[in-house]
Amino acid sequence: MRGGNLLGGLRLGGLSTRPLDFPCFVKMEFRASISSEGADLSSNDQLEFLPWLRRKSGREISSMLSIGWSSYGRSLFSSRRIHAGECMLSVPYSAQLSPDITPSFLRPQICNDVGAIGRLAIVLLAEMRRGQGSDWAPYISRLPGFDEMHCLIFWSDDELEMIRSSQIYHEVHDHRTSIEKEYLAAKPVQRLTSERESHDFQSFGWITGMGNLKGRIFDFLNHDGNSENVLMSNEDSETSEVISARDYAAGEQVLIRYGKFPNATLLLDFGFTLKDNKYDQVQISMDVPQDDPLYSVKCELLQKHCMPRLENGTSKHDRGTFTIKEVKVVHGSGKGIPPALRAFVRVLSANSLDELEEMNVEASENDGRLARRPLKNRTREITGHRILLSQITSMIQRYDVSLQSLRYVAIAPGRSEWPCRIEMARDLLSGELRVLKSAYSWLCNYCSD
Repeated sequence: MRGGNLLGGLRLGGLSTRPLDFPCFVKMEFRASISSEGADLSSNDQLEFLPWLRRKSGREISSMLSIGWSSYGRSLFSSRRIHAGECMLSVPYSAQLSPDITPSFLRPQICNDVGAIGRLAIVLLAEMRRGQGSDWAPYISRLPGFDEMHCLIFWSDDELEMIRSSQIYHEVHDHRTSIEKEYLAAKPVQRLTSERESHDFQSFGWITGMGNLKGRIFDFLNHDGNSENVLMSNEDSETSEVISARDYAAGEQVLIRYGKFPNATLLLDFGFTLKDNKYDQVQISMDVPQDDPLYSVKCELLQKHCMPRLENGTSKHDRGTFTIKEVKVVHGSGKGIPPALRAFVRVLSANSLDELEEMNVEASENDGRLARRPLKNRTREITGHRILLSQITSMIQRYDVSLQSLRYVAIAPGRSEWPCRIEMARDLLSGELRVLKSAYSWLCNYCSD
């Protein structure tokens, strides 16, 4: 479990009556005088924030939850016995900051290139400029500071080097580029919302770094990957709700599942990780060697049956990217290793046109999926899986080196967040290494059998 909080937050439109698969991950740090765990309120929340939220909502948001303190920071506790199926918390859209409340004088100035995140950033920056005169001041004052956020876009290049072995390392740069484009599109409008233009990009990054912004609403609900409580959005009643999935005793902390996210996603978007995250996964890329005598035929076959076209209308038919999950049973069917990945390596193992044609005919006569059954030629079947085994072995070695190097990371002067981020890097790499080792064990057993 890890805390990222939500209660009276940011919302993007277009949500439906269904579980929302995203975390309310912003870590709201409050300076509390309470040291013990339990459902006690600090005077600041009791006298300012909760009354404001009730006024903003126009109703009581919950009669069965109260704010307290836990090891994860501010949390929600049951104030009475709660039964499964009861609505524990309900907040109307009117109490959620969203692009819908963009000031009228700014709307004509916002170009079509400014997306939902940019529009929400403009709204928040405009409200921040108003200071205590803003209707949202009690909420905005509780947003986390830069030093409290650990989303990967805020990591320095030196810190990112710790996770170079993970595919998420490369995604961070794409994520930053996307934010920069959004900022540049919104920049002309931001001049009207902020007097400190030099601070705009940092503020914009801070706002977008607080998450996917698909609906952070209930600040104080912490994450438990095993919880069945999820955040629901009801378009008919225009409310966001949490329905209890089980019974709670009075005084018990109430947790929700932000989503079935691996640590890579949690760290990229939400700034925290979990130890032994059961949803961890690893991306692996496989290539058709360009010196393969059957290179063009294999690429054509993969294009026909496997590889999707990229958005620009072209395809890289000699490469496939797949997601591996933990293989729980060494002697089982290999669940966790995608069938499409096993099909890819079967194509790689072929050394004759006849073998490739046999795969093509089998796919055409069945459901169109290529090489989903074990090859009749057992030698070729094992050869293909050993290609995959070799790739995974190399990845394991890289992960081992990265984890070993974390023991010797020198903490930069003045960077108090480094110890925390070193631990997050360790959680990320350890989880992905666990997944790779499970696949390695299964492949070794499959090839030996």
